[in-house]
Amino acid sequence: MASHADDELKPSTTEGYKVGEKKSVDEYAKLDAEDESLTRWKKSLGIGVGSTGGSLGEPGDPRKVVILQLCLLIAGRDDVVINLDVPGALEELSKRPFTIKEGAEYRMRVRFRVQHEVISGLRYLQLVKRKGIKVDSSEEMMGSYGPNTPESPYYEKTFAEEEAPSGMLFRGSYTAFSKFMDDDKNTHLKFDWSFEIKKSWD
Repeated sequence: MASHADDELKPSTTEGYKVGEKKSVDEYAKLDAEDESLTRWKKSLGIGVGSTGGSLGEPGDPRKVVILQLCLLIAGRDDVVINLDVPGALEELSKRPFTIKEGAEYRMRVRFRVQHEVISGLRYLQLVKRKGIKVDSSEEMMGSYGPNTPESPYYEKTFAEEEAPSGMLFRGSYTAFSKFMDDDKNTHLKFDWSFEIKKSWD
């Protein structure tokens, strides 16, 4: 991703919000067992007594979040699936623009794996430019997640529905810059891609 676009693609902040101290999965599991609300939170992340298996991911793989698949869901059309665990997938994504019909409603779905530790405040950021000028930016909060296990090997998150703009002025080519970040400001993946808004799907 171009550095200037990377500088523009920053998460929103909430005044007064402080990120909690980072803890290991074992530390979370042993934390305040008598606290009912905390117990529910840990259970939602798959942490605590009764959880089986271990975290997925090779010990030598430093990644904490692995984006496995992106999927464009368009009503009435076949899903467009990009498997990112295939070598060269991001390079291919940057070279082949999507076609979106004006006025079409669509959603994006992401499949991902969390490994080694709890991830807090995972979010997806997107910046869209046309002819070098920013035309849109968005942020999708994905949530907090515990490490995946053999019983639950991945998570999926479907984003809010969007509608492509309509009219001659909006038709044309766009460049998008995207990244996945967390509350600790770690960037887990960043990439660029492009799309064309056309009068028809052809």
